[in-house]
Amino acid sequence: MPSDITAVIGFVGLGNMGVPMVAHLTAAGFTVVAYDPAPAARERALEVGAVLASSAVEVADRVDTMILMLPNSQIVASVVEEVMDHLKRGALVIDMSSSEPLRTKELANTLAEHGIRMIDAPVSGGVTGATAARLTIMVGGDSSVVDEATPVLATLGRVVRAGEIGAGHAVKALNNLLSATHLLITAEAMTAGERFGLEPLVMLDIFNGSSGRSGSTENKFPNFVLPATFDSGFGLRLMLKDMLIATQLEEQVGSVGTLSTSAARIWSRAADELDPDADHTRIAEWVDHQRGVSQQQ
Repeated sequence: MPSDITAVIGFVGLGNMGVPMVAHLTAAGFTVVAYDPAPAARERALEVGAVLASSAVEVADRVDTMILMLPNSQIVASVVEEVMDHLKRGALVIDMSSSEPLRTKELANTLAEHGIRMIDAPVSGGVTGATAARLTIMVGGDSSVVDEATPVLATLGRVVRAGEIGAGHAVKALNNLLSATHLLITAEAMTAGERFGLEPLVMLDIFNGSSGRSGSTENKFPNFVLPATFDSGFGLRLMLKDMLIATQLEEQVGSVGTLSTSAARIWSRAADELDPDADHTRIAEWVDHQRGVSQQQ
């Protein structure tokens, strides 16, 4: 059973990832006080055992540990500013969003001035990983605080301390830069192979038994691209946001990558041309269309 310190968890942000995460926390015996501005999201959280709050402020008033699972750093900062005066001294904020590392450091310093602790703990594994409690959780923060939060986080997957505050967000962005670049080059290779006359499933079988394998060949193409469902649950613009965080980090540390910036530029073009709510796996469909247009020209 959870300890008294972490027995009641606040959770703000009940999207595709948040709701299954809440479900695992409640199943493990935690009381989860949850909020999201979307009524449908709150209803889904209620169905998996959450106690609903009417606002993020109410969540802060009721808990000592508060998880944030939000779209970006701007929204994280806005919520923290809203709730900061309602959190108790010694409270713990866990930002599981995909945020900007340097902004995370700044936010942690601001919270520390109010006697509030913070760690960053972004995740990889998508909706499938969240549903199966098999997320990889990349944690940045003081080791003693990370140890305190581990019983909570371990309910959701594999916990790896990446370093000090901001380290989790840094490695998450770099991970998604890799993931997005893998998917882009896989789409280009698959399109070329199909136009040569190769069968997609034969190509994947060979790639997955060879050095070309990746999460794109093992998961995204067979499960979301070839069936043309494009429903992985992770938006294309969210992937692009993480890529831009990673390329910004490269600039900040003086390690600009030509492949990184080229991949981000291509994803930006796709984001401009596809629907605002397009799944990130639609990049493969977009690549195929671009090759077709080029061939016609």
